Amino acid sequence: MEKKLMDLIYWKDTERTGMVFTGLVVGLLSLFQLSIITVISTISLGVMCFTVSVRLYYKILQVLNMGDGVHPFKAYLDLDISFSGELADQYMQKAIVTVVSAANSLKNLFLVGNLFDSLKLLALMYLVTFLGDLCNGLTVLIIVCFLPIPLLMFQEKVDSFFAGIQAKIDNIKDILHRIAQGGGPTPDPTPGGVKTKTQ
Repeated sequence: MEKKLMDLIYWKDTERTGMVFTGLVVGLLSLFQLSIITVISTISLGVMCFTVSVRLYYKILQVLNMGDGVHPFKAYLDLDISFSGELADQYMQKAIVTVVSAANSLKNLFLVGNLFDSLKLLALMYLVTFLGDLCNGLTVLIIVCFLPIPLLMFQEKVDSFFAGIQAKIDNIKDILHRIAQGGGPTPDPTPGGVKTKTQ
């Protein structure tokens, strides 16, 4: 399941990803203008009109002896989507662990378990208030839907950009670590290397 999701995000199968994201964006844009009840009922109506039309078409072909009478959606009807007991238990355990971990993290953040982390959350929430003034949640979701496209088109540039940032962060951490330890010389990177004084 995770592999299929990553294939969708990184546009491995262009047709399938295009269909999924187009449907998602159209649905989100519909929610701007209409209520969720109207959107769901209209989508359901469209799907039902399509499936009933196809089923009647195949039935007419069978009556006219021009078809074999096989149900057009038989492969989907026979698809087993039930969970075994063990698989359901595994998913439930993962969900419970995720929820408890998230609740624990939120508890530590909001009740100031770590002052630095809580201050970072405070600054983030302050910045999010400005984002909320600019756009609503649906706009953010639509923007997130289109984020995989630049990732796909400029993957190497994005990776090199983040690698450069990570290298600078590691350098700053190294400098701060050395300052905290008294500002001694950089340790010898060779294994078992011993620094010798030159006369």
